[in-house]
Amino acid sequence: MEKSNLVDAVSGVEPWRGNEEDSSRARLGPQVEDPRPEERVSLIIPVRDEAETIRPLIESIQRQTRQPDEVIFVDGGSRDGTIDLLRQACKQNSSFRLIEARQALPGQGRNIGVANSLFDWIAFTDAGNRLESDWLEQLILAASVDPDTGIVCGNFDPVTDSFFTQCAAVAYLSHRVPRENGLVRGPFIASSLVRRDVWHAVGGFPELRAAEDLIFFEEIERKGYKFKWAPKATVHWEIRPGLWSTFRRFLLYSCVNVWANRQNQWHYGVARLYLLGLPFFILAAWKSAWWLLVPFMALSVRVGRRLWLWREGRGLLWLLNPLRFAYVLVITLTLDLATFSGWFAAILKRSEAKRIKNHMRTRRGDRNQ
Repeated sequence: MEKSNLVDAVSGVEPWRGNEEDSSRARLGPQVEDPRPEERVSLIIPVRDEAETIRPLIESIQRQTRQPDEVIFVDGGSRDGTIDLLRQACKQNSSFRLIEARQALPGQGRNIGVANSLFDWIAFTDAGNRLESDWLEQLILAASVDPDTGIVCGNFDPVTDSFFTQCAAVAYLSHRVPRENGLVRGPFIASSLVRRDVWHAVGGFPELRAAEDLIFFEEIERKGYKFKWAPKATVHWEIRPGLWSTFRRFLLYSCVNVWANRQNQWHYGVARLYLLGLPFFILAAWKSAWWLLVPFMALSVRVGRRLWLWREGRGLLWLLNPLRFAYVLVITLTLDLATFSGWFAAILKRSEAKRIKNHMRTRRGDRNQ
């Protein structure tokens, strides 16, 4: 679920922070009696076509200093051998379970997993990730500090094993921001621990291909449940390895966000940037190409800001590397193109827009309005 930080990526706004007062205020949502996560924890993992990445995830689960009491894999229709690998893993570990859900989206897979889980605390991660050995232990530690905790958000680091992925992380992932216990990048659903009653109170995850995690977080905040943060609970997350795969992924994200009527969270911010540059494009066509320097400088400031926020203790040589600047600029333009292309494609696919609109109305309880 690579969508947790889309807004910061494409519109240049600050990353999602939630309500900072939630960590200390007394007004909370429904509570369970003595919800101590050290008792029992279920780990839910939606998967689909992850034969190449599932083994490192399983190995990192087996290395946890605090083992989950059960691990539920929910397969959403794999066709690449993922199911065979998971069946074998379940035979080797009695705490592993596999649910074959056929055509289930990630949010649906999580809902199915929670509905079939045994325990009151639910940890979430995704296939394609690798967990630090103390990941679950750190999440539980953060939750145990306050019995009113509704959700604990851990950290994540992108796997940047090439120059492209290093620049892609700068272009569209959120930088670390200060929380109560340290610097955290997120929230990120694949590094989280949630009380079962909180999941139930917000209606679980919406049945969307993207933004389902953002909506889930927003609903938890709106209902007044307490957020806690676990900066040391780190997940290593694989990002798209090339420009074309990045474009395709964000094209899909853009479509779904439009269908979910979330343009004000992403698309409108990008559109405003280009509308501000439109007069200078007209002047360039009418008068002189030199007018293109104005929107180029604005784009350069946008890229420079991303590099500055991502410097995280790195020196000037990293910050002023012209090749890195050029890569981030090209990736940023690719994201903008995907944003507008997805917006246009979403408008054309009215049947899917209607289905998602009805689904979101049903979640809010206003189906007949």
